[in-house]
Amino acid sequence: MKKLGLLTIVLFFVYSCSTPKTEKLKEGKWLAQLQVQDNEVLPFIFALNYNDKNVIAIQVFNAEEVIDVDEISIENDSITIKMPVFEGYLKGKFTATEISGSFIKESLDRVVPFKAVFNNDVERFKVDKTPNKNVSGVWETIFSSETEDSYLAKGIFKQNNTKVTGTFRTTTGDYRYLEGVVDGDSLKLSTFDGAHAFLFTGKLTDSVLEGTFYSGNHFKEPFLAKRNESYELPADTTLTYLNEGYKKLDFSFPDVNNKTVSLSDKVYQNKVVIVQIMGTWCPNCLDETKFLTQFLKDNKNEDLKIISLAFEYAKTKESAFDKIKRLKEKIGVEYPILLAQYGNSSKQKAQQKLPMLNHVLSYPTTILIDRSGNVRKIHTGFNGPATGEKYTEFKTDFTQTINSLLKEKSTK
Repeated sequence: MKKLGLLTIVLFFVYSCSTPKTEKLKEGKWLAQLQVQDNEVLPFIFALNYNDKNVIAIQVFNAEEVIDVDEISIENDSITIKMPVFEGYLKGKFTATEISGSFIKESLDRVVPFKAVFNNDVERFKVDKTPNKNVSGVWETIFSSETEDSYLAKGIFKQNNTKVTGTFRTTTGDYRYLEGVVDGDSLKLSTFDGAHAFLFTGKLTDSVLEGTFYSGNHFKEPFLAKRNESYELPADTTLTYLNEGYKKLDFSFPDVNNKTVSLSDKVYQNKVVIVQIMGTWCPNCLDETKFLTQFLKDNKNEDLKIISLAFEYAKTKESAFDKIKRLKEKIGVEYPILLAQYGNSSKQKAQQKLPMLNHVLSYPTTILIDRSGNVRKIHTGFNGPATGEKYTEFKTDFTQTINSLLKEKSTK
């Protein structure tokens, strides 16, 4: 009997040691930091809460943007946080007040170290000095100056004491919701959405901003900006156009049911058609997809159709379709999203699939087609809600253009 009692005690301690109790993550605000290049860290804040069923929900904050995250799994002391729509996820080990691991994008073989710490009073960036500069206003910007990869941008920022919000618009879209601070004469801005992890650092004078842009831990480039309140980028309707000898767009690609869909199908004849060139991995494309989905709901018309062409860097056809299905379900997309390409998202190869275009300069690119099948307008890039007034202007112009096309009759 004594031996049995001893055995029971031994087994109890063995079992207890082999199954440690998992700590519960604390509710409240957390500061996450991704390790990028040059020993810089890219910060963002999220809130972690439990619902009445004790299930974790997370909200990620970027200025006015709030991203709801509900695909979270826990196994012992490991946590996986899968961001909505995009393939990127955070994975790591945790205690009640700390998570340590990586931000992972499998299709691109990218892994960025990260750490998150619970702190209800935390700020995105630490400020050591009172601001002696104000970044509010418009900035004429060039990235990677004097290289073949240089491109123009328009910085639009608002500063309130130390805090700064705004974005950089480019000819191919915007850098979405940036949030940060002015610390003395230093500007620091970041955003994280599960697709992009962006950090901007720079030094300010009264009229010049010079700094570095980091994307994850795989890319960085310099930028130079000068104050110019009247600066405007080239119109987004002048950059992409039909090559000489072409009047119409044509394509045939499979939908999520592997059924081939063509612009020449009967369902699109004598209709106004919006064709979106996009990728499920692209935040600007997500902004536009949300806009188009809502636009179609608000403007129900049998004579208005939308088709999206997805160019995916997913490594297999099956995984590419999985990403398309996930996007459709998350956003409630009711129009077809066709798989135009998988394995990479090369713009050069995209242009080969659509040889009637002079180039595919940006994801997204949006083509408006009239009832006769003629291309009437092409928008390169997308100025999303982070661009404020520009987004409002775009919505007004887009609505007016579609309504005008719907009133026209086919000339066929």
